[in-house]
Amino acid sequence: MKNKIISWIKQQVRNAGAKGIVMGLSGGIDSAVVAALCKTAVGKNNLLVLYLPCNSNLQDLKDAKLIARKLGLKSKLVDISGVYNNFLKILPGAGSLAKGNLKPRLRMCTLYYFANKLNYLVCGTGNKSELLVGYFTKYGDGGVDILPIADLFKRQVRKLAQELGIPEKIITKPPTAGLWQGQTDEGEMGITYNELDDILDKFCNKHIQAASKVKVDKIMKMHKNSEHKRSGAEICKI
Repeated sequence: MKNKIISWIKQQVRNAGAKGIVMGLSGGIDSAVVAALCKTAVGKNNLLVLYLPCNSNLQDLKDAKLIARKLGLKSKLVDISGVYNNFLKILPGAGSLAKGNLKPRLRMCTLYYFANKLNYLVCGTGNKSELLVGYFTKYGDGGVDILPIADLFKRQVRKLAQELGIPEKIITKPPTAGLWQGQTDEGEMGITYNELDDILDKFCNKHIQAASKVKVDKIMKMHKNSEHKRSGAEICKI
């Protein structure tokens, strides 16, 4: 699995005529795993990881720096909190979701600035569990050039993290997109990743579901309603 992904990353960079990869390092397991894979694929001198705090939990930044030190990565801090706060001042009031989704969209803009500057590809960190239910921000963390772990369920990412020597505290850390204070992935979705993986695995392989009908129906609805996120903009054919 590891070697196949690494070879795939190398090929994507070659195909694009790019010089390397830029990605955001959040302090979570997904970005840690992707960073480790990309370092092996393109070398530490051709990989730039960005810390992109946006009124973020300070611990996330500490965890991201821990990962970068552990892997020996080139890194740069770009605090977009001020840009985000000023942007909200000129926008009408909205709920936490609308405001929260601005954060990954500003991060996307920043990543592509560096990608254009350096002739790098923007590497995303989304996994299969999140992508199948649309648990990502369209044109935010979903706005990337390549997705190396998008065919791995969360439990597979955890297993790969152990193989890659990612610190245990990162592997066991509750996943969060950091969209607002106290937000966690499992809390927002209302289901654990283990339950989600089991339902999606059985769905993909057309096996009989073992989870409750309520949870299965909820996940199937999320999958259906998020199809537009995975397929891109619809085109009116004339």
